[in-house]
Amino acid sequence: MALRLRSRRDILAIQPDWQKLRGQYLGVVGAWDDQHDGADVQFEVRAFVGDGQGWEDPVTGSLNAAMAQWLIESGVAPAQYVATQGTTLHRAGRVFVVKDGDDIWIGGNVVTRVAGVITL
Repeated sequence: MALRLRSRRDILAIQPDWQKLRGQYLGVVGAWDDQHDGADVQFEVRAFVGDGQGWEDPVTGSLNAAMAQWLIESGVAPAQYVATQGTTLHRAGRVFVVKDGDDIWIGGNVVTRVAGVITL
């Protein structure tokens, strides 16, 4: 399930009740205010996963893709924009969204934390 709230402030103010979210997957999105938040990003996104004790995903490509389709097709978002996710987790996730024809492209920068080889 996904919800759109009025603003980035509303998104950042959410304090999840993990008992009520048990078994649920919830994405929320809110627009940035150019004057208050800046103009380099258009949306704030959060993803709540009600498995086990509950947790928040710092950056979720599939959620951003689904939300992009919804936001762009409903006229809320332009065909190309930037979303941020992970703010409340002290992560600076940036998700770059581009609609190209019928396709939605999701991209971003990554940092390798662990690399290795598995031999089977």
